Amino acid sequence: MTPRHLTVLVLLWAGVGCMLLSAVAVLRLRGTLMRLHALAPPSCAGVPLIALAVAVDQGVGRAAVKTLFIGLLFAVGGTVTAISVGRASQQAEEGDRA
Repeated sequence: MTPRHLTVLVLLWAGVGCMLLSAVAVLRLRGTLMRLHALAPPSCAGVPLIALAVAVDQGVGRAAVKTLFIGLLFAVGGTVTAISVGRASQQAEEGDRA
């Protein structure tokens, strides 16, 4: 097993572990905002770690750059989406109370 292969495995399992822990948290937590909070780590860390593992496995080249770009889009897009959904759900809950 080469150091590169070991690096890929560590990154891949870290990303998968992040995804699995967040899935368990979504099942266990109650309330919209708590569940939304549990969905942040997969998009901010899980998918980028998996993308990084794939890019390391691909080696230097265009494919690796594209994969890293996709991981970056998930990290940024997931954060923006979580904030937008959180604000919308909070406004909806406040509207129900009024």
